[in-house]
Amino acid sequence: MILVHRLRGEPFYVNPDLIESVEATPDTVLTLVDGRRIIVEDPPATIVERFTTYRASLLVNAGELRESGPVLSVVPTREG
Repeated sequence: MILVHRLRGEPFYVNPDLIESVEATPDTVLTLVDGRRIIVEDPPATIVERFTTYRASLLVNAGELRESGPVLSVVPTREG
């Protein structure tokens, strides 16, 4: 999730995977994949930077998990 701010300054988080486009009209408008539009006070460049940071953190976390070994364990099933 990335932090954005409504026009009145209220912070909220949005799932960046749901953002289809970011445009300045002059307000920043986030268009989501379902067609909903959210107007935010953050400039488009800030949204893109947060999105990029979010994606990079996923890659870093995936790499750390890979280096630490298996994280899933097999749960025995009942035979019957």
